[in-house]
Amino acid sequence: LQALQSSGRGRFLLERAAPFSAFLTDSFGRQHNYLRISLTEKCNLRCQYCMPEEGVQLTPKSELLTAQEIITLARLFVKEGVEKIRLTGGEPLIRPDVVDIVGQLYKLEGLKTIAVTTNGINLTRLLPRLKEAGLNAINISLDTLVPAKFEFIVRRKGFHKVMEGIHKATELGYRPVKVNCVVMRGFNEDELLNFVDFTKDLPLDVRFIEYMPFDGNKWNFKKMVSYKEMLDTIKQQWPELEKLPCEASSTAKSYKVPHFQGQISFITSMSEHFCGSCNRLRITADGNLKVCLFGNSEVSLRDHLRSGASEEELVQIIGAAVGRKKKQHAGMFNISQMKNRPMILI
Repeated sequence: LQALQSSGRGRFLLERAAPFSAFLTDSFGRQHNYLRISLTEKCNLRCQYCMPEEGVQLTPKSELLTAQEIITLARLFVKEGVEKIRLTGGEPLIRPDVVDIVGQLYKLEGLKTIAVTTNGINLTRLLPRLKEAGLNAINISLDTLVPAKFEFIVRRKGFHKVMEGIHKATELGYRPVKVNCVVMRGFNEDELLNFVDFTKDLPLDVRFIEYMPFDGNKWNFKKMVSYKEMLDTIKQQWPELEKLPCEASSTAKSYKVPHFQGQISFITSMSEHFCGSCNRLRITADGNLKVCLFGNSEVSLRDHLRSGASEEELVQIIGAAVGRKKKQHAGMFNISQMKNRPMILI
């Protein structure tokens, strides 16, 4: 023990020896220290792979979580060991109290990272205030570098606002600024090389995401471009592409073109799932806990919260849901047949 105490690493391990929350550990030993909270179901874009063409039935405002309820739940999860919270939507930056929510989260002891995933439309305007409130990481969705194609995919204008948002984030010192690009055959797979080039002079991490099936997004296998295929295409242009080391719980396989400022990553949810190291949980805008993005089982934390459940009871309910988490999601053939929310409502 003395030898342990005298070495820096040993001391660190002893200090960290507090066991991780049993409530956030599932029956496969996965420790869930990353929580995604959706702030709204609304969005100012209409992306084809996210929102069904006919739109979605929005939940009445009174049934969505209030800022206070979001903070109450976040506090509970952080107490149990969550170290990273990502705010999502819909489009989180259209929620009027988003800066305040970030500021409240920043006060939670033990929370190390507050991140946001945004379409970038409102980013330039809000980012200085978000940064001041404590936002430390940003993911911006952008599926094309061609303005006309942008309008086709998102069914709205706004390409230049998104680009401005990306540059603003790099100016304000976010490193890396993550750019999420859903790759779809017949839409944008011809732009892979342009996206890699985008990382040349900017500290970006362009993340190529395999197209995933969700309710109403007309998913089919022909539209999915696998990670292997993307990698092949890129390596033909940049054979010197190097693989970067990654953390155990990372969902991304990262690469870099030597001498480029940024890097690229692949999110292979379909062709090579990463269920074995999954460390994330999700709360939908209407207050449901989802233990798997592709699972359709949900439990309403909102209802328990509003019926006056104690902190103790809430933690038990969360623990039971995490305990029921399956070993892995159903696999792409089954997922595409399964009833699940459209992506915008997750």
